Amino acid sequence: MLMSNPVARAARLHFMANGFRVLTPGDHVVCAVSGEKVPLDRLRYWSVAAQEPYASAALAMQAMRG
Repeated sequence: MLMSNPVARAARLHFMANGFRVLTPGDHVVCAVSGEKVPLDRLRYWSVAAQEPYASAALAMQAMRG
């Protein structure tokens, strides 16, 4: 019986203005501010300039404000 890998693996992405491209497959990314794991299907916030993912709009604003 085949089983999926129980260990979560972080994806590596290239962020673009209207989406992202998967460079290294995985099931999540790690928020650049909080360190929270964000599943790829729930990822909505990122910075193209900084190439960083964020778990929420508030965390994205926090990162942009410095």
